[in-house]
Amino acid sequence: MQRILSNQVNDLVGKSVMMQGWAQTVRAHAKVVFIDLRDRTGLTQLVITGELVEQAKGITNESVITINGTVTERPQSLINANIASGKVEVQVKEVSVETVAEPLPFPLTEEKVSEEVRLKYRYLDIRRKKLSDNLRARSAANEFIRTFLLKKDFVEVETPYISKSTPEGARDYLVPSRIEPGKFYALPQSPQQYKQLLMVAGLERYFQIARCFRDEDSRGDRQPEFTQLDLEMSFTNRDEVMELIEDLFTSLVKKLFPEKAFTFDRFPRLKYADTIKEYNSDKPDLRKDKSNDDELAFAFVVDFPLFEWKESEKRYDATHHPFTSPTPEFEDNFEKKPKEALSLQYDLVLNGSEIAGGSIRIHKPEVLERVFSFMGHSKEGIQAKFGHLLEAFRYGVPPHGGIAPGLDRLYTILLKEESIRDVIAFPKTGDGHDLLMNAPSDVDEAQLKELGLQLRPKK
Repeated sequence: MQRILSNQVNDLVGKSVMMQGWAQTVRAHAKVVFIDLRDRTGLTQLVITGELVEQAKGITNESVITINGTVTERPQSLINANIASGKVEVQVKEVSVETVAEPLPFPLTEEKVSEEVRLKYRYLDIRRKKLSDNLRARSAANEFIRTFLLKKDFVEVETPYISKSTPEGARDYLVPSRIEPGKFYALPQSPQQYKQLLMVAGLERYFQIARCFRDEDSRGDRQPEFTQLDLEMSFTNRDEVMELIEDLFTSLVKKLFPEKAFTFDRFPRLKYADTIKEYNSDKPDLRKDKSNDDELAFAFVVDFPLFEWKESEKRYDATHHPFTSPTPEFEDNFEKKPKEALSLQYDLVLNGSEIAGGSIRIHKPEVLERVFSFMGHSKEGIQAKFGHLLEAFRYGVPPHGGIAPGLDRLYTILLKEESIRDVIAFPKTGDGHDLLMNAPSDVDEAQLKELGLQLRPKK
């Protein structure tokens, strides 16, 4: 017999069904046992009587069971309006226990459970409706984004997870090479150089929902690994990229989050200098009612400085990243006017959070080399770190630009959560630990030897 789900039983009154799932609650009385069976679509009440009662009394909460029975209508006075299948119940004729659940480390119905416990037993936490619903909403939003971009003639391309360590603003996670001891791969802080190489390759419109890795100090809205929508376009300009993202997110919200209200009919474009002066922040919260979680104040911030001064290093560094193009009036003289030079960077902010950063890129190799040199890189260093990109640019590269919205932050706001960890299936703690897998962890001495590595004694 084919398995029936909870969202199907309303239409099967009088029919025999087979159902499988978790026994969310077991309420045992003298002559009857009620079980709320939970599957991926919801709950169904099971009614067990007669000779099956004693067997059913041995079923614990969260045990996995299979039942055969008949769908019947509930009496009018016993209809449960809180669940979709509340007008019916299943009279059980056969029950088998697939696995018996031991007492849980925390009750799934309890709202106030410490985050440490929730992360350690994340597979149980995901059984709870709120987190399960968040993951399903995230999946639906990802599907919407993919469909939207594919219809716009974008090509989805997966870029490598192990590549070369290059300076891009944060510390790399390094991966030792076994085949060349003493050398390392790095996990990507972003697919930045690969997506620019795809523009050299002539794909013109690329995207992926990409995993990125940055070894950063802990912050509430950051994770060691995170997900961004990464996209790049050839023969484009700043306005076209911003209009595409505005269209994408406006359409997504209207389709999947219709209860939301936009503060602005169109996303405003704010100058960086003006936002700093007026709001003392480059990611202002522009909502009219800041206590209303269903109000969305999207805005773009533009005209960022090209460089920022690094006092500790006594040099200028890129405000966004070194591939960001200066505005046309500063392309020839940014070395002479580094404090005045503006860039073609644009950020998207939402309710006081930065949720996307992008820019028009430098596509002229001689300009890119000048930027690297101005930032303090030697000719040898430029060649060692970026020679592959500069060589590619010498074979014909189109003007191009892109943007990378952080999906974890976006979904946190849309789902009215306080932490990005509540929209990620298996997140790390704020300090980067995986409590479920107990990582980072020691590795065998044999593994280190094979990689040609030796650990220094702890001080």
